[in-house]
Amino acid sequence: MHPTLIDLHAIFRDYWPHIVFAVSIVAGAVASVHAAMTKTDVRAAIGWVAVILFSPLFGPLLYLVAGINRIRRTRVTRLRANMVYAEEVIDRVVIKDVSHFADPQFAALKTLGDHVSRFRLVGCNQIDLLAGGDQTYPAMLEAIRGAQHSIALQSYIFDDDEVGRDIAQALIDAHERGVKVRVLIDAVGSKYSRPPVIKRLLAGAVDTALFMRPVIGVKLVYANLRSHRKVLIVDGLRGFTGGMNIREGFVTAIAGKSVTHDTHFHVAGPIMHQLMVGFAHDWEFTTGERLKGKHWYPTELPDFPQPGVPLRCVPSGPDSSIGSTHSMLLGALSVAQSHVRIQSPYFLPDLQLISALITTARRGVIVDIVIPGANNLKLVNAAMTAQLDDLVAGGCRVWRSSGTFDHSKLFTVDGNWSYVGSSNLDPRSLRLNFELDIEVFDRALTAELEARIDKVIASATIITSAALARAPFQERLRNRIVWLASPYL
Repeated sequence: MHPTLIDLHAIFRDYWPHIVFAVSIVAGAVASVHAAMTKTDVRAAIGWVAVILFSPLFGPLLYLVAGINRIRRTRVTRLRANMVYAEEVIDRVVIKDVSHFADPQFAALKTLGDHVSRFRLVGCNQIDLLAGGDQTYPAMLEAIRGAQHSIALQSYIFDDDEVGRDIAQALIDAHERGVKVRVLIDAVGSKYSRPPVIKRLLAGAVDTALFMRPVIGVKLVYANLRSHRKVLIVDGLRGFTGGMNIREGFVTAIAGKSVTHDTHFHVAGPIMHQLMVGFAHDWEFTTGERLKGKHWYPTELPDFPQPGVPLRCVPSGPDSSIGSTHSMLLGALSVAQSHVRIQSPYFLPDLQLISALITTARRGVIVDIVIPGANNLKLVNAAMTAQLDDLVAGGCRVWRSSGTFDHSKLFTVDGNWSYVGSSNLDPRSLRLNFELDIEVFDRALTAELEARIDKVIASATIITSAALARAPFQERLRNRIVWLASPYL
Protein backbone atom coordinates (compact mmCIF):
# COMPACT_ATOMS: atom_id res chain seq x y z
CA MET A 1 0.00 0.00 0.00
CA HIS A 2 1.22 3.52 -0.79
CA PRO A 3 2.81 5.19 2.31
CA THR A 4 0.53 8.20 2.01
CA LEU A 5 -2.59 5.99 2.10
CA ILE A 6 -1.24 4.20 5.16
CA ASP A 7 -0.69 7.55 6.87
CA LEU A 8 -4.20 8.73 6.02
CA HIS A 9 -5.72 5.49 7.28
CA ALA A 10 -3.80 5.78 10.54
CA ILE A 11 -4.83 9.42 10.97
CA PHE A 12 -8.49 8.63 10.40
CA ARG A 13 -8.31 5.60 12.76
CA ASP A 14 -6.77 7.67 15.55
CA TYR A 15 -8.66 10.91 15.03
CA TRP A 16 -11.96 9.95 13.46
CA PRO A 17 -14.09 11.44 16.28
CA HIS A 18 -12.33 14.77 15.79
CA ILE A 19 -12.73 14.58 12.00
CA VAL A 20 -16.45 13.76 12.26
CA PHE A 21 -16.91 16.58 14.75
CA ALA A 22 -15.14 19.05 12.46
CA VAL A 23 -17.12 17.95 9.40
CA SER A 24 -20.42 18.24 11.33
CA ILE A 25 -19.51 21.75 12.51
CA VAL A 26 -18.65 22.90 8.99
CA ALA A 27 -21.70 21.23 7.41
CA GLY A 28 -23.99 22.62 10.11
CA ALA A 29 -22.60 26.13 9.71
CA VAL A 30 -22.93 26.08 5.92
CA ALA A 31 -26.47 24.65 6.03
CA SER A 32 -27.56 27.12 8.73
CA VAL A 33 -26.24 30.09 6.79
CA HIS A 34 -27.94 28.83 3.61
CA ALA A 35 -31.28 28.42 5.41
CA ALA A 36 -31.06 31.84 7.04
CA MET A 37 -30.18 33.55 3.75
CA THR A 38 -32.62 31.79 1.42
CA LYS A 39 -35.80 31.09 3.40
CA THR A 40 -38.42 33.83 3.04
CA ASP A 41 -40.64 32.47 5.83
CA VAL A 42 -39.08 33.22 9.23
CA ARG A 43 -40.73 30.15 10.78
CA ALA A 44 -39.25 27.90 8.11
CA ALA A 45 -35.82 29.49 8.60
CA ILE A 46 -35.97 29.08 12.40
CA GLY A 47 -37.19 25.51 12.09
CA TRP A 48 -34.45 24.44 9.70
CA VAL A 49 -31.70 26.18 11.66
CA ALA A 50 -32.94 24.45 14.83
CA VAL A 51 -32.97 21.03 13.14
CA ILE A 52 -29.48 21.61 11.76
CA LEU A 53 -27.95 22.82 15.04
CA PHE A 54 -29.56 20.22 17.29
CA SER A 55 -28.73 17.35 14.94
CA PRO A 56 -25.26 18.22 13.59
CA LEU A 57 -24.96 15.26 11.20
CA PHE A 58 -28.52 14.28 10.33
CA GLY A 59 -29.79 17.88 10.21
CA PRO A 60 -27.61 19.11 7.31
CA LEU A 61 -28.30 15.89 5.38
CA LEU A 62 -32.07 16.31 5.86
CA TYR A 63 -31.81 19.94 4.79
CA LEU A 64 -29.89 18.92 1.67
CA VAL A 65 -32.64 16.46 0.72
CA ALA A 66 -35.82 18.29 1.74
CA GLY A 67 -34.94 21.88 2.57
CA ILE A 68 -33.28 23.26 -0.54
CA ASN A 69 -35.48 24.56 -3.32
CA ARG A 70 -33.90 23.28 -6.53
CA ILE A 71 -36.53 24.84 -8.79
CA ARG A 72 -35.12 27.47 -11.11
CA ARG A 73 -36.81 30.85 -11.48
CA THR A 74 -39.46 31.09 -14.18
CA ARG A 75 -38.14 32.70 -17.38
CA VAL A 76 -41.44 34.22 -18.42
CA THR A 77 -40.05 36.76 -20.88
CA ARG A 78 -38.12 34.18 -22.89
CA LEU A 79 -41.05 31.77 -22.97
CA ARG A 80 -43.60 34.40 -24.01
CA ALA A 81 -41.31 35.54 -26.82
CA ASN A 82 -41.56 32.09 -28.38
CA MET A 83 -45.32 31.62 -28.18
CA VAL A 84 -46.86 31.74 -31.67
CA TYR A 85 -50.31 32.90 -30.59
CA ALA A 86 -51.72 36.04 -32.22
CA GLU A 87 -51.04 38.60 -29.47
CA GLU A 88 -53.33 41.16 -31.07
CA VAL A 89 -56.22 38.79 -30.35
CA ILE A 90 -55.28 38.65 -26.68
CA ASP A 91 -54.86 42.44 -26.51
CA ARG A 92 -58.33 42.86 -27.97
CA VAL A 93 -59.99 40.89 -25.15
CA VAL A 94 -58.01 42.14 -22.14
CA ILE A 95 -60.40 43.38 -19.45
CA LYS A 96 -59.40 46.77 -18.05
CA ASP A 97 -62.63 47.59 -16.23
CA VAL A 98 -64.60 44.94 -14.30
CA SER A 99 -67.47 47.26 -13.34
CA HIS A 100 -69.75 45.53 -15.89
CA PHE A 101 -69.06 42.14 -14.32
CA ALA A 102 -68.78 42.77 -10.56
CA ASP A 103 -69.56 45.26 -7.81
CA PRO A 104 -67.28 48.31 -7.41
CA GLN A 105 -65.08 46.90 -4.62
CA PHE A 106 -63.82 44.18 -6.96
CA ALA A 107 -61.89 46.69 -9.05
CA ALA A 108 -59.22 46.57 -6.34
CA LEU A 109 -59.11 42.78 -6.55
CA LYS A 110 -58.64 42.97 -10.31
CA THR A 111 -55.70 45.35 -9.77
CA LEU A 112 -54.20 42.95 -7.25
CA GLY A 113 -54.44 40.11 -9.78
CA ASP A 114 -52.66 42.25 -12.36
CA HIS A 115 -49.68 42.46 -10.01
CA VAL A 116 -49.80 38.93 -8.59
CA SER A 117 -50.26 36.86 -11.76
CA ARG A 118 -48.11 37.06 -14.86
CA PHE A 119 -51.32 36.72 -16.89
CA ARG A 120 -53.82 39.40 -17.77
CA LEU A 121 -57.55 39.23 -17.09
CA VAL A 122 -59.19 38.32 -20.41
CA GLY A 123 -62.83 38.28 -21.44
CA CYS A 124 -64.84 36.44 -24.08
CA ASN A 125 -64.45 33.10 -22.29
CA GLN A 126 -66.81 30.25 -21.52
CA ILE A 127 -66.61 28.31 -18.25
CA ASP A 128 -68.92 25.47 -17.23
CA LEU A 129 -69.05 23.54 -13.97
CA LEU A 130 -68.70 19.75 -14.13
CA ALA A 131 -69.86 17.71 -11.15
CA GLY A 132 -67.44 14.93 -10.30
CA GLY A 133 -66.17 12.15 -12.49
CA ASP A 134 -69.64 11.31 -13.77
CA GLN A 135 -69.65 14.50 -15.85
CA THR A 136 -65.94 15.26 -16.17
CA TYR A 137 -64.46 12.05 -17.58
CA PRO A 138 -67.03 11.56 -20.38
CA ALA A 139 -66.50 15.19 -21.43
CA MET A 140 -62.72 14.73 -21.42
CA LEU A 141 -62.97 11.52 -23.44
CA GLU A 142 -65.25 13.19 -25.98
CA ALA A 143 -62.77 16.05 -26.37
CA ILE A 144 -59.75 13.73 -26.72
CA ARG A 145 -61.52 11.55 -29.28
CA GLY A 146 -62.43 14.64 -31.27
CA ALA A 147 -58.95 16.18 -31.21
CA GLN A 148 -57.53 17.10 -34.61
CA HIS A 149 -54.15 18.71 -33.92
CA SER A 150 -52.88 18.53 -30.33
CA ILE A 151 -53.55 17.29 -26.81
CA ALA A 152 -51.73 18.42 -23.66
CA LEU A 153 -52.61 16.65 -20.42
CA GLN A 154 -51.15 17.30 -16.97
CA SER A 155 -52.21 15.60 -13.75
CA TYR A 156 -50.90 14.94 -10.27
CA ILE A 157 -52.45 11.45 -10.14
CA PHE A 158 -53.24 9.39 -13.25
CA ASP A 159 -54.18 5.89 -12.12
CA ASP A 160 -53.98 2.74 -14.22
CA ASP A 161 -57.56 1.76 -13.35
CA GLU A 162 -60.77 1.53 -15.37
CA VAL A 163 -61.04 5.30 -15.89
CA GLY A 164 -57.30 5.79 -16.39
CA ARG A 165 -57.10 3.01 -18.97
CA ASP A 166 -59.99 4.53 -20.96
CA ILE A 167 -58.30 7.92 -21.07
CA ALA A 168 -54.88 6.41 -21.79
CA GLN A 169 -56.31 4.41 -24.72
CA ALA A 170 -58.02 7.52 -26.07
CA LEU A 171 -54.67 9.33 -25.94
CA ILE A 172 -52.93 6.43 -27.69
CA ASP A 173 -55.63 6.36 -30.37
CA ALA A 174 -55.23 10.12 -30.89
CA HIS A 175 -51.48 9.71 -31.29
CA GLU A 176 -51.98 6.93 -33.84
CA ARG A 177 -54.21 9.12 -35.99
CA GLY A 178 -51.54 11.85 -36.10
CA VAL A 179 -52.49 14.12 -33.21
CA LYS A 180 -49.55 15.57 -31.27
CA VAL A 181 -49.92 14.33 -27.67
CA ARG A 182 -47.95 15.32 -24.58
CA VAL A 183 -48.70 13.92 -21.10
CA LEU A 184 -47.06 15.19 -17.91
CA ILE A 185 -47.60 13.30 -14.64
CA ASP A 186 -46.10 14.14 -11.29
CA ALA A 187 -43.37 11.67 -10.33
CA VAL A 188 -44.77 11.10 -6.84
CA GLY A 189 -48.42 11.14 -7.93
CA SER A 190 -47.68 8.47 -10.53
CA LYS A 191 -46.82 6.03 -7.74
CA TYR A 192 -50.38 5.97 -6.41
CA SER A 193 -51.09 3.35 -9.07
CA ARG A 194 -49.42 -0.03 -9.53
CA PRO A 195 -48.42 -0.49 -12.26
CA PRO A 196 -48.01 3.20 -13.15
CA VAL A 197 -49.99 4.32 -16.18
CA ILE A 198 -46.86 5.81 -17.77
CA LYS A 199 -45.83 2.31 -18.87
CA ARG A 200 -49.07 1.93 -20.81
CA LEU A 201 -48.69 5.37 -22.42
CA LEU A 202 -45.06 4.83 -23.40
CA ALA A 203 -45.92 1.42 -24.83
CA GLY A 204 -48.44 3.26 -27.00
CA ALA A 205 -45.69 5.67 -28.16
CA VAL A 206 -47.31 8.66 -26.40
CA ASP A 207 -44.79 11.32 -25.33
CA THR A 208 -45.07 11.10 -21.55
CA ALA A 209 -42.86 12.51 -18.80
CA LEU A 210 -42.68 12.55 -15.01
CA PHE A 211 -42.39 15.91 -13.29
CA MET A 212 -39.61 16.29 -10.70
CA ARG A 213 -38.36 12.84 -9.83
CA PRO A 214 -37.41 12.84 -6.10
CA VAL A 215 -33.71 13.56 -5.56
CA ILE A 216 -31.12 10.93 -4.61
CA GLY A 217 -33.61 8.11 -4.58
CA VAL A 218 -35.90 9.52 -1.88
CA LYS A 219 -39.38 8.17 -2.60
CA LEU A 220 -41.60 9.72 0.06
CA VAL A 221 -45.36 9.80 -0.58
CA TYR A 222 -45.40 13.46 0.42
CA ALA A 223 -42.05 14.51 -1.05
CA ASN A 224 -41.84 18.26 -1.61
CA LEU A 225 -42.11 20.37 -4.76
CA ARG A 226 -44.82 18.42 -6.54
CA SER A 227 -46.87 19.45 -9.57
CA HIS A 228 -50.46 19.40 -8.33
CA ARG A 229 -51.86 20.95 -11.52
CA LYS A 230 -54.69 19.30 -13.47
CA VAL A 231 -55.07 20.49 -17.05
CA LEU A 232 -56.31 19.04 -20.34
CA ILE A 233 -55.96 21.20 -23.48
CA VAL A 234 -57.33 20.04 -26.82
CA ASP A 235 -56.31 21.75 -30.08
CA GLY A 236 -55.47 24.87 -28.09
CA LEU A 237 -59.17 25.77 -28.17
CA ARG A 238 -60.92 24.02 -25.31
CA GLY A 239 -59.77 22.67 -22.01
CA PHE A 240 -60.51 21.24 -18.59
CA THR A 241 -59.05 22.24 -15.26
CA GLY A 242 -59.88 22.14 -11.58
CA GLY A 243 -59.17 19.83 -8.68
CA MET A 244 -59.81 16.36 -10.09
CA ASN A 245 -57.16 13.74 -10.63
CA ILE A 246 -57.74 10.82 -13.00
CA ARG A 247 -58.98 7.88 -10.97
CA GLU A 248 -62.07 5.70 -10.80
CA GLY A 249 -63.00 6.64 -7.24
CA PHE A 250 -64.75 9.75 -8.63
CA VAL A 251 -67.21 7.68 -10.72
CA THR A 252 -70.48 6.59 -9.11
CA ALA A 253 -70.94 3.55 -11.37
CA ILE A 254 -67.60 2.17 -10.14
CA ALA A 255 -67.21 3.48 -6.58
CA GLY A 256 -70.90 3.25 -5.67
CA LYS A 257 -71.84 4.70 -2.29
CA SER A 258 -68.19 5.45 -1.47
CA VAL A 259 -67.73 7.74 -4.49
CA THR A 260 -65.52 10.79 -3.96
CA HIS A 261 -67.18 14.09 -4.87
CA ASP A 262 -65.35 16.88 -6.68
CA THR A 263 -65.77 19.85 -8.99
CA HIS A 264 -64.06 20.42 -12.33
CA PHE A 265 -64.46 22.99 -15.12
CA HIS A 266 -64.69 23.07 -18.90
CA VAL A 267 -63.24 26.27 -20.38
CA ALA A 268 -62.87 27.81 -23.82
CA GLY A 269 -61.79 31.16 -25.22
CA PRO A 270 -58.66 33.32 -24.80
CA ILE A 271 -57.99 31.71 -21.40
CA MET A 272 -56.74 28.71 -23.36
CA HIS A 273 -53.59 30.61 -24.30
CA GLN A 274 -52.76 31.02 -20.60
CA LEU A 275 -53.40 27.35 -19.87
CA MET A 276 -51.19 26.34 -22.79
CA VAL A 277 -48.38 28.68 -21.73
CA GLY A 278 -48.47 27.13 -18.26
CA PHE A 279 -48.34 23.59 -19.58
CA ALA A 280 -45.61 24.43 -22.10
CA HIS A 281 -43.45 25.91 -19.37
CA ASP A 282 -43.79 22.80 -17.17
CA TRP A 283 -43.17 20.52 -20.17
CA GLU A 284 -40.03 22.38 -21.22
CA PHE A 285 -38.77 22.45 -17.63
CA THR A 286 -39.22 18.67 -17.43
CA THR A 287 -38.15 17.52 -20.89
CA GLY A 288 -36.29 20.40 -22.52
CA GLU A 289 -38.72 20.37 -25.46
CA ARG A 290 -40.24 23.71 -26.40
CA LEU A 291 -43.80 23.46 -27.68
CA LYS A 292 -44.51 26.03 -30.38
CA GLY A 293 -46.41 26.43 -33.60
CA LYS A 294 -50.03 26.53 -34.64
CA HIS A 295 -50.75 22.99 -33.41
CA TRP A 296 -50.37 24.26 -29.83
CA TYR A 297 -51.19 27.95 -30.37
CA PRO A 298 -53.78 28.15 -33.16
CA THR A 299 -53.74 31.30 -35.28
CA GLU A 300 -57.20 30.69 -36.75
CA LEU A 301 -59.60 31.13 -33.87
CA PRO A 302 -63.38 30.74 -33.66
CA ASP A 303 -65.54 33.72 -32.76
CA PHE A 304 -65.35 34.39 -29.04
CA PRO A 305 -68.59 34.74 -27.07
CA GLN A 306 -69.38 38.40 -26.31
CA PRO A 307 -68.81 39.64 -23.69
CA GLY A 308 -68.14 36.20 -22.22
CA VAL A 309 -66.64 35.60 -18.80
CA PRO A 310 -63.51 37.40 -17.54
CA LEU A 311 -60.95 34.80 -16.47
CA ARG A 312 -57.32 34.77 -15.42
CA CYS A 313 -54.94 31.88 -14.68
CA VAL A 314 -53.03 32.24 -11.42
CA PRO A 315 -50.13 29.76 -11.33
CA SER A 316 -48.32 29.36 -8.03
CA GLY A 317 -45.38 27.31 -6.83
CA PRO A 318 -41.94 27.36 -5.22
CA ASP A 319 -40.47 29.55 -7.97
CA SER A 320 -41.06 33.16 -8.97
CA SER A 321 -44.82 32.71 -8.44
CA ILE A 322 -44.57 31.62 -4.80
CA GLY A 323 -47.31 33.13 -2.65
CA SER A 324 -49.58 34.05 -5.58
CA THR A 325 -52.67 32.23 -4.34
CA HIS A 326 -51.97 33.31 -0.76
CA SER A 327 -51.99 36.95 -1.90
CA MET A 328 -55.16 36.51 -3.98
CA LEU A 329 -57.07 35.00 -1.06
CA LEU A 330 -55.96 37.73 1.35
CA GLY A 331 -57.07 40.31 -1.20
CA ALA A 332 -60.45 38.63 -1.69
CA LEU A 333 -61.09 38.59 2.04
CA SER A 334 -60.20 42.28 2.31
CA VAL A 335 -62.86 43.34 -0.25
CA ALA A 336 -65.63 41.02 0.96
CA GLN A 337 -68.72 42.85 2.21
CA SER A 338 -71.46 40.27 2.69
CA HIS A 339 -70.59 36.57 2.37
CA VAL A 340 -67.50 34.43 1.88
CA ARG A 341 -67.92 30.74 1.15
CA ILE A 342 -64.99 28.31 1.24
CA GLN A 343 -64.93 24.59 0.58
CA SER A 344 -61.62 22.78 0.99
CA PRO A 345 -60.73 19.12 1.58
CA TYR A 346 -57.48 20.02 3.36
CA PHE A 347 -57.96 23.23 5.34
CA LEU A 348 -54.76 24.24 7.12
CA PRO A 349 -54.39 28.01 6.59
CA ASP A 350 -51.39 29.81 8.07
CA LEU A 351 -51.64 32.49 10.75
CA GLN A 352 -52.02 35.29 8.17
CA LEU A 353 -55.01 33.62 6.53
CA ILE A 354 -56.55 32.69 9.87
CA SER A 355 -56.23 36.30 11.02
CA ALA A 356 -57.73 37.55 7.76
CA LEU A 357 -60.66 35.13 8.03
CA ILE A 358 -61.36 36.19 11.60
CA THR A 359 -61.03 39.88 10.75
CA THR A 360 -63.45 39.41 7.85
CA ALA A 361 -65.99 37.74 10.12
CA ARG A 362 -65.61 40.46 12.76
CA ARG A 363 -66.35 43.08 10.11
CA GLY A 364 -69.81 41.53 9.85
CA VAL A 365 -69.18 39.40 6.79
CA ILE A 366 -70.59 35.87 6.94
CA VAL A 367 -67.70 33.45 6.57
CA ASP A 368 -68.73 29.85 5.87
CA ILE A 369 -65.98 27.23 5.76
CA VAL A 370 -66.88 23.67 4.70
CA ILE A 371 -64.52 20.80 5.43
CA PRO A 372 -65.11 17.06 4.97
CA GLY A 373 -66.78 15.05 7.67
CA ALA A 374 -65.02 12.00 6.27
CA ASN A 375 -61.43 12.80 5.27
CA ASN A 376 -59.22 10.43 3.31
CA LEU A 377 -56.11 11.65 5.19
CA LYS A 378 -56.45 11.06 8.94
CA LEU A 379 -53.34 13.01 9.91
CA VAL A 380 -54.47 16.05 7.92
CA ASN A 381 -57.90 15.81 9.53
CA ALA A 382 -56.29 15.78 12.99
CA ALA A 383 -54.17 18.84 12.19
CA MET A 384 -57.21 20.62 10.71
CA THR A 385 -59.24 20.00 13.85
CA ALA A 386 -56.43 21.30 16.07
CA GLN A 387 -56.66 24.82 14.70
CA LEU A 388 -60.42 25.27 14.39
CA ASP A 389 -60.78 26.80 17.87
CA ASP A 390 -59.55 30.25 16.86
CA LEU A 391 -61.69 30.37 13.71
CA VAL A 392 -64.87 29.37 15.52
CA ALA A 393 -64.20 31.73 18.43
CA GLY A 394 -63.44 34.49 15.93
CA GLY A 395 -66.89 34.29 14.35
CA CYS A 396 -66.32 32.03 11.34
CA ARG A 397 -68.90 29.32 10.73
CA VAL A 398 -67.13 26.00 10.20
CA TRP A 399 -69.11 23.02 8.89
CA ARG A 400 -68.31 19.33 8.59
CA SER A 401 -70.04 17.87 5.55
CA SER A 402 -71.99 14.64 5.65
CA GLY A 403 -71.64 11.73 3.28
CA THR A 404 -68.52 10.61 1.49
CA PHE A 405 -65.31 12.56 0.98
CA ASP A 406 -65.59 15.79 -1.03
CA HIS A 407 -62.39 16.88 -2.80
CA SER A 408 -63.78 20.22 -4.11
CA LYS A 409 -61.71 23.40 -3.77
CA LEU A 410 -64.00 26.42 -4.05
CA PHE A 411 -63.82 30.03 -2.86
CA THR A 412 -66.54 32.62 -3.57
CA VAL A 413 -67.07 36.22 -2.47
CA ASP A 414 -70.30 38.27 -2.42
CA GLY A 415 -71.89 36.49 -5.36
CA ASN A 416 -69.47 38.22 -7.74
CA TRP A 417 -66.11 36.50 -7.72
CA SER A 418 -64.82 32.94 -7.57
CA TYR A 419 -61.45 31.27 -7.24
CA VAL A 420 -61.27 27.65 -8.41
CA GLY A 421 -58.57 25.18 -9.32
CA SER A 422 -56.09 22.78 -7.81
CA SER A 423 -55.03 24.61 -4.62
CA ASN A 424 -55.92 23.37 -1.19
CA LEU A 425 -55.78 25.83 1.71
CA ASP A 426 -52.78 24.20 3.34
CA PRO A 427 -49.02 24.91 3.53
CA ARG A 428 -48.23 22.30 0.89
CA SER A 429 -50.44 23.94 -1.74
CA LEU A 430 -49.66 27.51 -0.72
CA ARG A 431 -45.86 27.17 -0.62
CA LEU A 432 -44.54 23.78 -1.77
CA ASN A 433 -46.67 22.53 -4.66
CA PHE A 434 -47.00 23.84 -8.19
CA GLU A 435 -50.69 24.76 -8.47
CA LEU A 436 -52.97 26.31 -11.05
CA ASP A 437 -56.12 28.26 -10.20
CA ILE A 438 -58.51 30.47 -12.15
CA GLU A 439 -59.88 33.84 -11.06
CA VAL A 440 -63.48 34.25 -12.24
CA PHE A 441 -65.50 37.48 -12.43
CA ASP A 442 -68.93 36.05 -13.16
CA ARG A 443 -72.13 36.28 -11.14
CA ALA A 444 -73.74 33.27 -12.86
CA LEU A 445 -70.93 30.80 -12.13
CA THR A 446 -70.46 32.22 -8.63
CA ALA A 447 -74.17 31.71 -7.92
CA GLU A 448 -73.90 28.12 -9.14
CA LEU A 449 -70.91 27.47 -6.88
CA GLU A 450 -72.59 29.13 -3.92
CA ALA A 451 -75.68 26.97 -4.43
CA ARG A 452 -73.45 23.90 -4.47
CA ILE A 453 -71.74 24.90 -1.22
CA ASP A 454 -75.05 25.83 0.42
CA LYS A 455 -76.46 22.42 -0.51
CA VAL A 456 -73.54 20.79 1.30
CA ILE A 457 -74.06 23.07 4.30
CA ALA A 458 -77.75 22.12 4.47
CA SER A 459 -76.84 18.58 5.55
CA ALA A 460 -73.60 19.46 7.37
CA THR A 461 -72.87 19.76 11.09
CA ILE A 462 -71.68 23.07 12.46
CA ILE A 463 -68.59 22.98 14.67
CA THR A 464 -68.87 24.83 17.98
CA SER A 465 -66.33 25.80 20.61
CA ALA A 466 -68.21 23.67 23.14
CA ALA A 467 -68.01 20.59 20.91
CA LEU A 468 -64.28 21.10 20.37
CA ALA A 469 -63.73 21.46 24.11
CA ARG A 470 -65.67 18.25 24.86
CA ALA A 471 -63.25 16.12 22.86
CA PRO A 472 -61.12 13.86 25.10
CA PHE A 473 -57.82 15.36 26.22
CA GLN A 474 -55.76 12.64 24.54
CA GLU A 475 -57.52 13.33 21.23
CA ARG A 476 -56.88 17.08 21.48
CA LEU A 477 -53.26 16.43 22.43
CA ARG A 478 -52.82 14.09 19.48
CA ASN A 479 -54.31 16.67 17.15
CA ARG A 480 -51.95 19.38 18.40
CA ILE A 481 -48.92 17.13 18.03
CA VAL A 482 -49.91 16.29 14.46
CA TRP A 483 -50.58 20.00 13.83
CA LEU A 484 -46.93 20.76 14.63
CA ALA A 485 -46.00 18.83 11.48
CA SER A 486 -48.73 20.45 9.36
CA PRO A 487 -46.29 22.23 6.96
CA TYR A 488 -45.23 18.82 5.65
CA LEU A 489 -48.49 16.84 5.74
